[in-house]
Amino acid sequence: MSSKNASLRTPLAHARGLGSAKSGFAHWRGLRVTALALVPLTIWFVISVIAHLGSPLPEIRAWLGHPVNAALFILFIAIGLHHAANGLTEVYEDYVHGHHTKLVADLATKGLALFLGAAMTVSVLKIAMLG
Repeated sequence: MSSKNASLRTPLAHARGLGSAKSGFAHWRGLRVTALALVPLTIWFVISVIAHLGSPLPEIRAWLGHPVNAALFILFIAIGLHHAANGLTEVYEDYVHGHHTKLVADLATKGLALFLGAAMTVSVLKIAMLG
């Protein structure tokens, strides 16, 4: 009998100290909440794009200049990027080996999402102020 099989510790004793199972649920729930929030925002975005196909730029600027449309667009950007970054984090946790590689990939993804979110928000606000 090998020493590995000869252990008198229970499976629960082996699992203790390996980390909390609660954080996994919070991450899973967070992805579902952002996905649920994206459903109406995506429908609004697609309908808005279709409604403005071929519209002249001043009309699009006026549409985006409306506070509700600008706010919904910024929410769409923020929630979409947050959802994408968290989804990629889950991919890294499942398929990337090596702690440092996961950490670098996760930090790069979140940094890029933050930069893109800031740049897109500034762009929306700039267009909205001109409209």
